[in-house]
Amino acid sequence: MTEPASLFDTTFFSEQLFDQIADALADTGYLVLDKPLPQPLLDGLLANLQQQQASLNPAGVGRQGDYQRNEQIRGDSIQWLEPGDPAVTEFLSVMDKLREAMNQRLYLGLFDYESHYAVYEPGAFYQKHRDAFRGKPGRKLSSVLYLNPDWDKHNGGELVLYDEAGDLELFRVAPEYGRLVLFLSEDFPHEVLPAKVRRQSIAGWFRIKPL
Repeated sequence: MTEPASLFDTTFFSEQLFDQIADALADTGYLVLDKPLPQPLLDGLLANLQQQQASLNPAGVGRQGDYQRNEQIRGDSIQWLEPGDPAVTEFLSVMDKLREAMNQRLYLGLFDYESHYAVYEPGAFYQKHRDAFRGKPGRKLSSVLYLNPDWDKHNGGELVLYDEAGDLELFRVAPEYGRLVLFLSEDFPHEVLPAKVRRQSIAGWFRIKPL
């Protein structure tokens, strides 16, 4: 049985691009790609996000019994992505291909990918934090895809990555439309700075299985 034809041209995710991503992760542990996904796919994801406005819920910190809402730490609202909408289904498929490619090249042992829309209203932020702690099972590789058309650099809202100690700023990234950031989850504390306008993204994590 052949797979159904994609509604989007995703041939841009070439072996050469996979090699570039793997090289960067092996070298520095992070990289930024400007619009690696096609415009129709980005527009489809943005349209789906706009349809999901009523389903967004305030995000919290901690897990299970420790989970709590704390706007002094993070102020975004989220909605987890599930297959169904054509753009969302295609995006998840593309990220799964990326998962397989990184396993082949870097032997990371990634077994799945989870992601959610993250919406920050003006003034909202996310304090410096880690997505995972070294040696613990779970998140291994983090991703952020930005969905902010016509973003003005003066609006703020940058993602700031720090060295492993959390003292030295490595770089800050403006949340421009279609920009994709990848970084090793255990290695880099990071924060989201407040923006003057609404800030939208898809935050995601490739995970490893518990031993």
